[in-house]
Amino acid sequence: MRWEGDEQSSNIEDRRGDSGGGGGFGFGGGSLGIGAIVIALLGSWFFGVSPGTILSLLSGGGSPAHVQQQAPAHPPANDRETQFVSTVLKYTETTWGQIFQANGATYQPPRLVLFSGRTSTGGCGAGESAVGPFYCPADRKVYIDLSFFQLMQKRFHVSGEFTQAYVIAHEVGHHVQNLLGISGKVNNARQQLSESQGNALSVRVELQADCFAGVWAHHTDQTKQIIQQGDVESALAAASAIGDDALQRQARGEVVPDSFTHGTSAQRMRWFKKGLESGSVEQCNTFDARQL
Repeated sequence: MRWEGDEQSSNIEDRRGDSGGGGGFGFGGGSLGIGAIVIALLGSWFFGVSPGTILSLLSGGGSPAHVQQQAPAHPPANDRETQFVSTVLKYTETTWGQIFQANGATYQPPRLVLFSGRTSTGGCGAGESAVGPFYCPADRKVYIDLSFFQLMQKRFHVSGEFTQAYVIAHEVGHHVQNLLGISGKVNNARQQLSESQGNALSVRVELQADCFAGVWAHHTDQTKQIIQQGDVESALAAASAIGDDALQRQARGEVVPDSFTHGTSAQRMRWFKKGLESGSVEQCNTFDARQL
């Protein structure tokens, strides 16, 4: 992926090294126990929302009543990883700013929080690095522990900067859904649905965010020529690796379709490609799609 030298976003909060973090829990379940967290992990692993927001964002409830004190933000570091994240975030700001403007609206970009281990959020509970990147609709921030990308390579054997950009763009896709009022409509609908029906609706939310990530890649590549040979294949490999069926098979040894919350490997690849090839937000209407 070509990105060096391009403009960087100023909407970055660097909380790495703050004392509010602490250990959190690892992929093995850690001190919380795998039985207690497996549902939350399956519902939030890789490109979702934090466990603290699953019930509020996808179960129909409001934001948690307790709002944690925000950790102090520091000027972002100037290492290569931070420069990369800042540049990708700027790409998303430019792309969605143009799309919103073309439709008579003004895009309000999210802030991206870099943290290590654990951090507080403005209404979504504690952010844990073990959960992977997530978006908190209550404070309109994307949270990322950059060590996730190393774990992603180690656990799923997928890597590459374009793959990392896809992760970021997916989380920004959740922010776009929030701005468009989609998240609120999902909340309202979930109140009238059974658990399995609610899970099916969650799948459509996540697949739309995948499609939005593809839309971002389409437009950014048109203006910046960021995609290099092998980039798309690596992003598709990542989408495949984190499908619900693949994650459940690895964690449980079996697949339970009624518990899917993000979509199968094939579905995630299909919707990312649909956004990438079309560049059209209208093509990302997963809620009206008869076949995902």
